[in-house]
Amino acid sequence: MTDATLDGILPFLSIHEPWAQALGGLAVLALLAIATGWIARRALLHVARRSAGSLQGRWSRIFLDATVLNRFARIMPWLLVQVGIDGVPHLPAAGATAIRNVAVAIMVLHLARTLTALLDALHLEHERSGRTEAYPTRSIKSHIQLAKLAIMLVGAIVIIAALIDRSPLILFSGLGAISAVLMLLFKDTLLSFTAGLQLSSNDMLRVGDWIQMPQLGADGAVIDVALHTVKVQNWDKTITTIPTWRLMSESFRNWRGMSESGGRRIKRTLRLDAASVRFLDGGEIARLKKVALLAPYLERKEREVRDTNLSLAEKLGELAQTPANRRRLTNIGTFRAYADAYLRSHPGIHQDMTLMVRAMEPSSEGVPMEIYCFTSTTSWVQYEGIQSDLFDHLLAILPEFGLRLYQKPSGHDIGQALAIGLREEV
Repeated sequence: MTDATLDGILPFLSIHEPWAQALGGLAVLALLAIATGWIARRALLHVARRSAGSLQGRWSRIFLDATVLNRFARIMPWLLVQVGIDGVPHLPAAGATAIRNVAVAIMVLHLARTLTALLDALHLEHERSGRTEAYPTRSIKSHIQLAKLAIMLVGAIVIIAALIDRSPLILFSGLGAISAVLMLLFKDTLLSFTAGLQLSSNDMLRVGDWIQMPQLGADGAVIDVALHTVKVQNWDKTITTIPTWRLMSESFRNWRGMSESGGRRIKRTLRLDAASVRFLDGGEIARLKKVALLAPYLERKEREVRDTNLSLAEKLGELAQTPANRRRLTNIGTFRAYADAYLRSHPGIHQDMTLMVRAMEPSSEGVPMEIYCFTSTTSWVQYEGIQSDLFDHLLAILPEFGLRLYQKPSGHDIGQALAIGLREEV
């Protein structure tokens, strides 16, 4: 910027003192910087609004985000100051250097803020695309936070170097001398970042997963995976905050596999009174054959029993008439066959997953009959409804087979037994 130019821009200056020309040049530069910033913001935001309806690409939406463009536009005035400061007439070299360094520092600050806004837009777009998929995608929030931390750290070093008019490499080289202090200060950050990388790379945790970590009181859905913490909303609507590194140093249960499989396991035992287990007679078999689910089983078993008994009669002769030497059907075996057939016909039971009804080792609490199957839904409410209806039916139908559920005697039962004994004595 020459003296002739300044005279043309500022005709009202009647004096041509060097300090007046320097002040005038700084004023003109400031006005140009302000105008440049205003024009850049208007132009970039206008482009963003015009392109908002037609943006289809993921990266286009990220780079043309309004916040990103607004912060990027704030860089332009300070870039102009750096370029134009040398054109201000009669400005001392020390003053020009100081103004240039301040402009560089402020420009770096806005550049760092632009990059953090770009990372925020990337995170938002990642979450938006994840919500449109069948299952939540892996969270990148911890990576975004670490990248922001690195940008702010580098930006702070460059700003300090610009203000003190030194090369940033000098400050970066000094970081090696204080690396031990930095390791101590950022110990939790480094541990959490390493844990976050392992959790993400091994796909061990996603937002929306149901996890259980009893040692920390966590039992619910993951709502946030950050750099330092993982937030779990428990089923009672409380929030448990878990340090990220603890998810790698300690064990936790993730129920995502169950959710993705489409079935949820039922594993529950009916304890039958051993005293009620017996053989079925002909009349009971005929009555049970009228049950649609049991008819095929009983017809098949009757043929097997008849063939087996005929074979025994040929081998044992008259001894084959002894009940202990003959094969007969039991009420507990018939009930087990009925329960299996009932499960295989139930619309709420997943037929392509493991399904069985098994008798387990008898104990002092009766004969356990375990129901092992999977529902056709993973919804908690529907799962509990199917499981309840299933066992309601099985408990209610036990008397049809002459079976009783084992139940420890209560004080009321003992009182009734004593009262009956006293009446009989009287």
